[in-house]
Amino acid sequence: MTSTAGPARLFLAAAALSLGVVAAALVTQHVLGMLPCPWCVLQRLIFVVIATLALIGAALSAVTRAPIARRVAAGLMLLGAVAGAAAALWQHFVASSSTSCNLTLADRVVSATGLDALLPDVFAAWASCADAAAKLLGLPYEVWSLTAFVVLGAVALRLLMLPARR
Repeated sequence: MTSTAGPARLFLAAAALSLGVVAAALVTQHVLGMLPCPWCVLQRLIFVVIATLALIGAALSAVTRAPIARRVAAGLMLLGAVAGAAAALWQHFVASSSTSCNLTLADRVVSATGLDALLPDVFAAWASCADAAAKLLGLPYEVWSLTAFVVLGAVALRLLMLPARR
């Protein structure tokens, strides 16, 4: 038998990790002057989406005993984590060696949301992919991002595998 606290805690941990990554990115942008490229911004957006899904999952876990609600939220989180990992890998292996990332998939997705105009301090890309290539503690930013997406994917898988409550 699984208590409602277990899934809710996992969802809340996923939300905290996602929002913590975005907060760290904003600190490095606004305090340390490391400007983001479109692929960086797309990953921020994916982290925010995962955090939102995780908060919804936590709320649903607390109010309903139906495992379908938890599984839907966790499944969508897993899709987000896979998409984020793909974006981080693309940034690392393709975009970081490109002099321009204008009109790439990342640029088009972020522009289509309108968030770059609505919240430019968070979602506007200010650098090219090559210019934004930066390291934190010896590792490229996108590797840190990839690591967070893998952890979030593992949490989502764990949530999907939890037995149904009786």
